[in-house]
Amino acid sequence: MKQYYLAVDIGASSGRHIIGSVKNGRIILEEIYRFKNYLVKKDGHLCWDIDRLFKEIITGMRRCAEIGRIPSCMGIDTWGVDFVLLDKNSRIIGDTVSYRDSRTNGIAQEVERLIPQKELYKKTGIQAQCFNTINQLYAVKSEHPEQINQAEHFLMIPEYLNYLLTGNKKNEYTNSTTTQLVNAKTKTWDPDLISLLGIKPSAFGEIHLPGTFVGNLTKDIQTRVGFNCEVVLPATHDTGSAVMAVPAEEGEDCIYLSSGTWSLIGTERVNADCSEKSRLYNFTNEGGYGYRFRHLKNIMGLWIIQTARKEIASGSSFDGICAMAKACGDFPSRVDVNDASFLSPDNMTAAVKNYCGENGLRVPETAGEVFSCIYHSLAQSYKSAAAEIEEVTGKSYPVIRIVGGGVKDAYLNAITAEYTGKTILAGPVEATAIGNLMAQMLKDNVFNDLTQARMAVANSFEIKKYI
Repeated sequence: MKQYYLAVDIGASSGRHIIGSVKNGRIILEEIYRFKNYLVKKDGHLCWDIDRLFKEIITGMRRCAEIGRIPSCMGIDTWGVDFVLLDKNSRIIGDTVSYRDSRTNGIAQEVERLIPQKELYKKTGIQAQCFNTINQLYAVKSEHPEQINQAEHFLMIPEYLNYLLTGNKKNEYTNSTTTQLVNAKTKTWDPDLISLLGIKPSAFGEIHLPGTFVGNLTKDIQTRVGFNCEVVLPATHDTGSAVMAVPAEEGEDCIYLSSGTWSLIGTERVNADCSEKSRLYNFTNEGGYGYRFRHLKNIMGLWIIQTARKEIASGSSFDGICAMAKACGDFPSRVDVNDASFLSPDNMTAAVKNYCGENGLRVPETAGEVFSCIYHSLAQSYKSAAAEIEEVTGKSYPVIRIVGGGVKDAYLNAITAEYTGKTILAGPVEATAIGNLMAQMLKDNVFNDLTQARMAVANSFEIKKYI
């Protein structure tokens, strides 16, 4: 009887239920259900509607039962850094505020007074970002100290969703590292950092690796969805799952680029690089499968294109947008895609134009010029990041492997090959869901190890080459 696994992969704009199985050593995917995700404004903050997300998870699981694709195992992954605090009755305290909210404006400077960034990086290896969980928690302490006092449990978003399914609370390694509260050497919560925030250390549970069994569905959930299954921790941070699915051969030195709402570009390493050079280049050392480290840079990514499309080309497909950009040739202006003005602007198109104007650059006027400016700016940022990776690691990397939704963006991938002078190998598209499934399958010994699982990915999905 065929064994099915379920990956629930939730991103900033959408979520999906993808069933995975293995046939003749090849991984087979089937999308079962897709739903939208979006931010809502509550009490002046940008928040996630966590209750609606959980209802969508249940709806997708029920759909699995309806079509006879009942999984023996399931895992949930989401974006990083966002969290919930639970009280003594395991109820959410306050709203589930998004990392894109402005509540962390200026907070990093306050945290810097408690612990210098140099010291913080030596401890955690996590890059300075205004929205890191450590800053978000300090913002909560500043605005709602009573919420910090009430907190008995700290869970990242996918961990809370697992709790709703199973009644069990388990923190997971890859997502925990995005908090900037995990010590890179011990790979456990850093008690000194937690004490700075005034939260009970007991609120932070033992950190578990991908592949850990969380629990079976509660009786209530079984009744609602029509089956029982195991809930397992994948790499619950979506980039952690995506990097698992990079189909690199054993010993291959390559740069990976997880291309989606964010562009995460880096290399997989055995040890964290918490050096001052790495910090000054703003690299981060996020946790990976089996205590690997994802030494990478966060780049704003396709979020800028997605948002501008809604504003000035909502009737165009992404292929149409690429055609517009291509028709404008190499528009000369370049923006810093990581500038804070692009994180959550009221109008992305205006933000791009304002950046150009304020920096003495030619201002794009047409939609095509706007998209050309963004595309070439992204490719330029990839070129710069690749050069910095080579400088920090002391290695030369001839290949960049692109995974994720950006695999479908042939124009961006082609100009990335031109800018970097490297061979681009693009695929698979559904890397995050595949990595989620891989962790479940590895737990069940479907594959002997990660290397064999990656070989299966290489043999199962199309890889496009750009030179």
